[in-house]
Amino acid sequence: METKNRRLSLVAGPNGTNYLFPFVMVTSLFLMWGFAHGFLDVLDKHFQNILKLSKAQSGFIQFSMYIGYLAMAIPAGLIMKRFGYKKGIVLGLALFSLGAFLFYPAAKLGTFIPFLIALFVLASGLTCLETAANPYSIVLGPKESASRRINFSQSFNGLGWILGPLIGGLLIFGTKDTYDDTKFDSLLWPYMAIGSVVFIVAIVFLFTSLPDIKEHSDEDTEDNPPMRLLLKHPFFILAVVAQFLYVAAQTGVNSFFINYVTEELPNVQAPIGRIMDHLGYFGEVFMPKNSNQAASLILAIGGMGLFWIGRLSGSYILKFVSPGKMLTFYGLANSFLLLLVFFGLGNISVVALFCSYFFMSIMFPTIFALGVSDLGALTKKGSSFLVMAVAGGAFCPPIMGLISDNFGTAVGFLIPLFCFVFISYFGFVSIQKFNIKQSIKS
Repeated sequence: METKNRRLSLVAGPNGTNYLFPFVMVTSLFLMWGFAHGFLDVLDKHFQNILKLSKAQSGFIQFSMYIGYLAMAIPAGLIMKRFGYKKGIVLGLALFSLGAFLFYPAAKLGTFIPFLIALFVLASGLTCLETAANPYSIVLGPKESASRRINFSQSFNGLGWILGPLIGGLLIFGTKDTYDDTKFDSLLWPYMAIGSVVFIVAIVFLFTSLPDIKEHSDEDTEDNPPMRLLLKHPFFILAVVAQFLYVAAQTGVNSFFINYVTEELPNVQAPIGRIMDHLGYFGEVFMPKNSNQAASLILAIGGMGLFWIGRLSGSYILKFVSPGKMLTFYGLANSFLLLLVFFGLGNISVVALFCSYFFMSIMFPTIFALGVSDLGALTKKGSSFLVMAVAGGAFCPPIMGLISDNFGTAVGFLIPLFCFVFISYFGFVSIQKFNIKQSIKS
């Protein structure tokens, strides 16, 4: 009785196994793909500038990235099932590195399509990483602390989202735009560095011993239940829809954040510059040279900074508040904030926009943990669908861009507003589901 009631460690396995090292290794992956996505968020405005693309056309940057999740998610899940988490991670890192290196020929060709192909390959690698790392972090410890564990890992993903636009804004918007053969050089060396680092990490994982943990189910006794059994889990299907809409909302907000800020506050460079004057060496390095770089600083430090704080605090708050209640409240908060964005109230709307990142912070990992909570032996296959739902990010930016081109950027933000309303509904349903389950157990 004493053993049963004692406090469980966050990364304690059966029979006293300590999963701290593999948990640290896997958590490092969250940082890497967060950086990759955050760096991507400055590309939309950059390509609008140097190739004179419309907002709808620039939305295909995110489309080519996130459609990779749709194409690769099921194969990635099958790879995990057949070869285990470790080999899936190494494959993901290899594709990630290859996609980054493909920026070299794309930059030399100097046209839009090769960049989209490189991003697709890179996204295929990220799909393998997410398909492996999300469920792996969930099972590296007691089931009772799964939501806390994945939110803690995802907090490093949030740190990557901060570094991505911060460094991207410096390297891309911090250089003078040119319209000759060197106009893509600002992308070339950052992606070569990313590819090199990821390749080294792949080698480290290749020679690192990681436990291959199997998920257990109270209901299923077969090692390989058919995928069609997922249809018997209606709550899981609802989770896939919620995840699709969450990533659509987040990607849409990310894609047009810089557009919105520079349109609402055309002189945003001046106040951001005054703040940087008081930050010493850091301020000198990141001193905005134009309004686009100033907006990327707001995205990195304001939006993604709050996103990271939300992940860290969310992991702690989940000790005391159920995931469903937290998801419901955060979804309603973001619905209200994006309503303020829609009304275009200048400073108020810009503050509301970057505050929305705090409430987005816990959504992906919480939806993921809730979605796979009762899948047992179907966890790996189910996780591939939840990762495939990341394809929602492919469809929102082109639609938001089309609306923005015709009706204004603020109107386009009605799309993520709708998504957050649905996420609140999913959170409410999860409260009811787990209250009923708890009542049955009692």
